[in-house]
Amino acid sequence: MTQADLETPSDYAAVGGGPAIAAVVDRFYQLVLGDDRLKGFFEGTEMVRLKRHQVALVSQVMGGPVGYEGRDLRAAHAGMNISSEDFGSVAGHLVTALTEAGVERDIIDRVVTTIAGTEADIVESRPAAG
Repeated sequence: MTQADLETPSDYAAVGGGPAIAAVVDRFYQLVLGDDRLKGFFEGTEMVRLKRHQVALVSQVMGGPVGYEGRDLRAAHAGMNISSEDFGSVAGHLVTALTEAGVERDIIDRVVTTIAGTEADIVESRPAAG
């Protein structure tokens, strides 16, 4: 065996690279835009551009050669009043899209862990203390 045989492919390569991630992102936005709770966040949004940024972000998260060059996540979501519940719903739709695409559970778990780390940059509104 050579050293190359021992190297584990990136999650990006393991799922099929750019075309597979683009298909997951398309399905993800079908789910998000079909969710009455979330679709209002996307009114007036240029979806082709947003999908392109999302493909780059997911590709980067999965160790692919594509780097995310969109706006800072905090700036991009400022003023949208996204709650933790909204964030959780979006993450759930991503898990569904990845699962439907046949992505292995350990890869999904790594993606979700990374995405969860962005919550503080995206969530603004929090439930009032009771």
